[in-house]
Amino acid sequence: MVEALGVAVVGFGWMGRVHTRAYARVRHHYPLLPLRPELVTVAEEVPERAEEAAAQFGFASATRDWREVAADPRVRAVSVTAPNFLHREIGVAMAEAGKHLWVEKPVGLTARDARAVADAAARAGVQGAVGFNYRSAPAVETARELVAAGEIGAVTHVRIRLFSDYAAHPESALSWRYERERGGSGVLGDLASHGADLARFLIGPITAVTADTAVFVPERARPAAATAGHARAPGGAPGRVENEDYVGCLLRFACGARGVLEASRVAVGEQNSYGFEVHGTRGAVSWDFRRMNELGVCRGTAYQDQPVSTVFAGPADGEFAAFQPGAANAMGYDDLKVIEAYRFLRSVAEGTPHGATLRDAVRSAVVLEAMARSARHGTWVTVEEP
Repeated sequence: MVEALGVAVVGFGWMGRVHTRAYARVRHHYPLLPLRPELVTVAEEVPERAEEAAAQFGFASATRDWREVAADPRVRAVSVTAPNFLHREIGVAMAEAGKHLWVEKPVGLTARDARAVADAAARAGVQGAVGFNYRSAPAVETARELVAAGEIGAVTHVRIRLFSDYAAHPESALSWRYERERGGSGVLGDLASHGADLARFLIGPITAVTADTAVFVPERARPAAATAGHARAPGGAPGRVENEDYVGCLLRFACGARGVLEASRVAVGEQNSYGFEVHGTRGAVSWDFRRMNELGVCRGTAYQDQPVSTVFAGPADGEFAAFQPGAANAMGYDDLKVIEAYRFLRSVAEGTPHGATLRDAVRSAVVLEAMARSARHGTWVTVEEP
C-alpha cells in the first residue's frame, strides 16, 4: 500500500526547482518507496513566482507567506530552500508544526542556528535531512567504502577543493549572499560546508583547524529588483561585500590524518571544480565532480610508481542501479537530489534517519565556525565534536 505524503517547498529559486523535480521523479527511480509525494503548496515572497511555480509544476496551491505552510494540515513534509538567514525561523516553525524537514545547507547562519533546527526536529519527533548532495554520488560512496576497508592503507592526508566562478564577475549583483546578516559566512557556508561534510564522511571527525580567508571582490552592484541565482546588476550603485570570497584551511583528523580544504567563489577558469584526493600508506583514491561517475583508484603493494586506474561507477556503487543499468552510463547533479529525496522520504516512512541529517549540518557548522575563528585570530582552533 502506497501512502500519499503532502509536501511543500518554501523558497522557489533554483534550489526550490531542484527539490520539486526530485519529488516528481523519486518514484520513477524507487517504485517500491511506500510514500508518494504530492505537491501541495509552494511558498515564495517574490510576487507571482509562487503562482508561476504552481502552474508549471502542479502544486495544488501557492502562497507568499511560509507561515501558511506551517498551518496547512495537508502538508506533512517541507523542503526549506529559502535564503540562509530564514532557515532557522522556518525550520523551527515547521518542526514545531509537526512537519518533516529537508533543509538546504548550511541550515542557518551559525552552528547555533543549525542546532536549533536539529533540536526542534528531535523534540517534535520529525525527520530532518540536509542537502549535502555530493556525498550521495555513487563514486563518493564507493570511495568511502574503500577508505573504511583499508584498501589504501591508513589515511595519511586528504585534499578537498570547492572552486567556482559564480561570483567572479565584478558586476555580480549584491544579493543577500554577500551580506553577513543574511548570507552568513560567505563561501564558508556556501561551499566549504560541503567540504567539511565530505571530510568527515570520508575520513572521520576533524579535531583542529587553522584557516585564512579573503575578500577579493570588495564591492558589487546593488540590484534594482529581486534577483535569482547569480544575476548581474550592471550600472547599479556599489555596495560593500561583507563576507568571504575564499577560504584555505589545514585540518587535523581524529585518526591522525592531515588535510587541506580550499574553497573559492571567485575562481576564474573554474566551473564547479569540486573534488578530493585521499592518500593512504598503500594507495590513494580521488574524485572530481565534473567527472562524477569516475573514481581514480591506486592500490596494491608496489608503493613507488604504483599505477592509478580509472574506475567507472556501476550498479554495485551506492544508488547507481536506481538510475542506470550498467557501468559508465552517466548520472548528473539532479540525480543526486533524487537520491536525497528518496532517503528523506524513506526516513519519514521508517522513522529512522537515512542519508545526511540535521546533526550532520551541525557538525559541519561547528567546523566552519572554528575556521572563521582561526582566520580572525591566526591560530589553530580545536574543534569540539557536537
